[in-house]
Amino acid sequence: MAHAVIASRALAGVASPPVEVEVDLAAGLPTLAIVGLPETAVKEAKDRVRAALVNSGYEFPTARVTVNLAPADLPKDGGRYDLAIALGILVASGQLPREAVAGYEFLAELTLDGRLRPVTGALAAALEPAPERGGLVVAGDNAAEAAVADTIPVYGVDSLNAITAHLRGDEPVAPAAAGRPPDHHPPDLAEVQGQAPAKRALEVAAAGAHGLLMSGPPGAGKSLLARCFPGILPGLEPAHQIEVARIRSVQGEAVTALDPIPPFRAPHHSASQAALVGGGSPPRPGEITRAHRGVLFLDELPEFQRSVLEALREPLETGEIGIARAQGSTRFPARFQLLAAMNPCPCGYLGDPRHACRCTPAQIQRYRGRLSGPLLDRIDVQLEVPALPVEELRPGTPGDGEPSDVVRRRVEAVRARQLATMAAPAGNLSGQGVRAYCRPDDDGLAFLETASKRLGLSARAYHRILKLARTVADLAGDTTIGRGHIAEAVHYRRLDGQTNGGA
Repeated sequence: MAHAVIASRALAGVASPPVEVEVDLAAGLPTLAIVGLPETAVKEAKDRVRAALVNSGYEFPTARVTVNLAPADLPKDGGRYDLAIALGILVASGQLPREAVAGYEFLAELTLDGRLRPVTGALAAALEPAPERGGLVVAGDNAAEAAVADTIPVYGVDSLNAITAHLRGDEPVAPAAAGRPPDHHPPDLAEVQGQAPAKRALEVAAAGAHGLLMSGPPGAGKSLLARCFPGILPGLEPAHQIEVARIRSVQGEAVTALDPIPPFRAPHHSASQAALVGGGSPPRPGEITRAHRGVLFLDELPEFQRSVLEALREPLETGEIGIARAQGSTRFPARFQLLAAMNPCPCGYLGDPRHACRCTPAQIQRYRGRLSGPLLDRIDVQLEVPALPVEELRPGTPGDGEPSDVVRRRVEAVRARQLATMAAPAGNLSGQGVRAYCRPDDDGLAFLETASKRLGLSARAYHRILKLARTVADLAGDTTIGRGHIAEAVHYRRLDGQTNGGA
């Protein structure tokens, strides 16, 4: 009898591949069948679409209706195809002109009374390159999010009748615009009293994109220092802001504008491996992907399951994570800075002059042994954060430190210098990059070799000390890595050798 093709978009990882919604009306008993690898929520669209069409004043055709979601080998989930299916039925049955839908893509779920509901991944759909697209139609609640892409006209509507009126030209809808950036700021570094060595370590880590592990008793300020960290990082470039916004869109978070502040994720230590690195069916991003281009903070690091921590080793090296399933594999971006905090022992008071430690040597060894040597090797900066004397906790105590804005300007200058000379922050340099840009002078090299032998450092730790020394030298404005720079970098490897972890 009639046939129609409507354009829509699927969601696969952080991408949004195109889907053609084909609707065919044929003679036979009145039925509606959906094919093309749909999951349960997609199959249920036939009931939502039927009710939405009837309750919006349209006729549901008394024919055999077949809906094909192509390509057939791409899994389809959610209610994102409802609007496209409904419009395909209207076009195929002659209730809507065929040329009215040409060039548009449709992405929205329908309620039973014909209203449009938002779906996840609207921004991901708008970001996909397709020069021939004339517009993307989404629910009103998705309009500001999709408009963030600024690549295609986005039309936000609230009902099936509103979109048909727009397509006919009766009541045109104006293209949507993105909203304002969110007004949020990390805690200021000046709020942290004392802890000058830890603040220096934060600055070094931020300048060179190095990982950081802090060990100290409860209440020393480790968590507050970590939450101040995004405030001293350079703002995200526009391309990186788009990457972060795409991931947030796929996760179903509200996105109304691009945000220059790097993301900060702090999952609880009870998080599963799938929650941290991604998983599920279909695969969904985990916390490391949500921290992409930002910070992943793991408080109480030894309390995480060891298998969960070991899963971080690959993304720390490669900047991405692969999730394999029977239906195929998906790769998610995961270029994050790892910040972690831990107690020195199970009770937390080992080495604290104010409290006596109650742990036995065996308990301390087991606690530290939860962190493997290979994982610690991948964390550049490792330092102890001692408890503050009571005198330094007095309000108004002088010398509390510089505000985050001042520190960030120095960090931005070093990061810009490293990108200009090395094309990457020091913390992300490859082995070849270390050999090319992190050569110490003779005195510094002799000091490093002596320290490496005494501490029993691995080859990876040796190279990471060179990366750290490069950042320390850049912060000092020096082109050559000297003994002092190496000494400070070695100082940041204090925790090496304190675990009994294996490969």
